Amino acid sequence: MPAKQKEDLLKVVDTHGACFSRELAAEWKVHHDVIVGFMKSIQSYGDILETKENKVERWEVTAEGANVILHGSPEVAVASRATPEGRSRDEIFAEVGQMGNVGLGKAIKLKWIKTEKKGDQTIVTRIAEDLKDTVKEQLQAIQADDADMLKNTAVLKDLKKRKLIEKKQFTTYAISKGREFSLTLEKREADLTPEMLADGSWQTTKFKQFNLQALGTPVNYAALHPLMKVRTEYRQIFLEMGFEEMPTSRFVESAFWNFDALFQPQQHPARDAHDTFFMSLPEKSTDFPPEYLERVKQTHENGGGYGSQGYEYDWKLEEAQKNILRTHTTAVSARMLYKLAQNKPFKPVKYFSIDRVFRNETLDATHLAEFHQIEGVIADYNLTLGDLIGTLESFFKRLGIEDLRFKPAYNPYTEPSMEVFSYHKGLDKVVEIGNSGIFRPEMLRPMGLPEDVVVIAWGLSLERPTMIKYGYSNIRDLIGPKVNLLAAKEKPIVRI
Repeated sequence: MPAKQKEDLLKVVDTHGACFSRELAAEWKVHHDVIVGFMKSIQSYGDILETKENKVERWEVTAEGANVILHGSPEVAVASRATPEGRSRDEIFAEVGQMGNVGLGKAIKLKWIKTEKKGDQTIVTRIAEDLKDTVKEQLQAIQADDADMLKNTAVLKDLKKRKLIEKKQFTTYAISKGREFSLTLEKREADLTPEMLADGSWQTTKFKQFNLQALGTPVNYAALHPLMKVRTEYRQIFLEMGFEEMPTSRFVESAFWNFDALFQPQQHPARDAHDTFFMSLPEKSTDFPPEYLERVKQTHENGGGYGSQGYEYDWKLEEAQKNILRTHTTAVSARMLYKLAQNKPFKPVKYFSIDRVFRNETLDATHLAEFHQIEGVIADYNLTLGDLIGTLESFFKRLGIEDLRFKPAYNPYTEPSMEVFSYHKGLDKVVEIGNSGIFRPEMLRPMGLPEDVVVIAWGLSLERPTMIKYGYSNIRDLIGPKVNLLAAKEKPIVRI
């Protein structure tokens, strides 16, 4: 930045005591930003200048107004092309272009021209001898900051209505002498060096001012997806309640573990291709515990001697062997409970899982073909429905939800079953927040669990609370190709 011009700014302040940045820019015929640059550069030398920022409004000529200054107003353009003998309006419009209609109306109002119909044509006749372009002169006066013109409210109102001028807000600075004002600029040190500390010169050295409020350089960093932020919070709640996380990496599951082990009949609608994704490769699984497989078969067909009559149909191994994309994480719970039953003696456990499941859903704003399921499972002696309700109240209380409501429901593998509801203040209505129940004996006894062991379980989705928490109305903005990749950084850490 030229040192001379910075010194000239100091001389102006010294002579007049103060100045205004926009007035000085106009006097020097430079852009206002140039003066601001000089001012800020001088301030880096210390408290030499004192500045005060002010917001001012002023009238500015628009691009359309600038065109009038350059080529004349529409009314003059139309009237100057009309003749005392008369010309076709279409001919005049072809010459003046888009401003023809406006100019015609204004010129008629000023009594410069008149129009009459002749056949299918409109003839424009000029009736004024002298055409004074008042609008052009007014705009030139505003551009030159003519004080009298800027006080003429009627003219300003008319020009604004015609979109030839507009009022804009500008920043200007009042510049005056600072505590260390000087006509010469002394270079200041930017850094404190070991040499200054050694010889003590730092005590008399003048340093540049540092802006401690300045933002640092943005740093690239990794961030969790909003779904994973909410998942982390749920996972922490389970761990605090003493639950152990189940391994859930098996996305491809056999129908046996996904349905049959849960005492879900083979003719159940959920096992139809309209609801479940079936694998073509590998199409089947064959590695099942043979004794357990037989007990599951007998339970489906006749109750297996566990106090049930079963479903009374011929259970088919080929249906159980079909590979699918798991439809719920309860398939993981089934594997874990079977493994638990093989460990003697039985020890009570508390399991949880949070992972993806897949269903052949119709896609819309709230449904996708894959989503996350949260599941909690407790296996212990002589658990009751009261234990399930108490556990649910303790779990949801940690989520900030205390007003729970329960409704009886039906699930093939739980009895009794309950849907869980709560009043949502943000949505101002009661919403379903989960499903729960006690696993049926027909599911547990074939596994080999003791008769007095009861398993309670509940599940909920991850997407719905995430959408509510972060204000998503369309699930496709949360998962899929329409996701805003910056959302991970923009969305704050969730605190449920």
